[in-house]
Amino acid sequence: MTETRQRLPAGERRQAVLDTACRVFTRSSYRGATTAEIAREAGISEPILYRHFGSKRDLYLACIEQAFAELCAVAEEARRSDPRGCLGTVVNAYMSSEARVRLVDLWIQALGIAAEDEVIAQALKRQIRELQRFFAELVREQQKLGIVHEDRDPVAEAWIFIASGFLKTFDHRLGGLLGPDLERVRAERRRWLMVDPA
Repeated sequence: MTETRQRLPAGERRQAVLDTACRVFTRSSYRGATTAEIAREAGISEPILYRHFGSKRDLYLACIEQAFAELCAVAEEARRSDPRGCLGTVVNAYMSSEARVRLVDLWIQALGIAAEDEVIAQALKRQIRELQRFFAELVREQQKLGIVHEDRDPVAEAWIFIASGFLKTFDHRLGGLLGPDLERVRAERRRWLMVDPA
């Protein structure tokens, strides 16, 4: 008996292709992944993939946007539902090695491409600046609530937050580069930033 695959509506198929591409890019790299590989894992042909995404670059940019949107959704939900604990939730979501797709993994790949591709460079700059602005505003909110020391500079702290994600990704990608020092860095950052770091 032949198994027939149910045809997905266009929007669902596009999302399925995007989800597959995010996994493949995260596992491999922009340069290492091929559209043939992505199409095969998504269970479609390359021509179908190109109906949804005009180029490999378009697909990669969509993956970065999706990973960014997922982080923003977690951040906004935490901000709404747990104002006093949202800083930790956002940091954990940004730094987590368990995330389905890690935004910083895709950013690091994009850095290698950005020197040759202005579109990717601009997308990367926009996202990093947007996350930096969001985090600076979150630090200001936390200062008003008495959670973050009032004399900490929100703009500087936001950039340190961004940089910490890169450090965590180096550690992850290099199989534990920092070892136990990674937790020491996180504990020291909490001690510096938080009024009550416990």
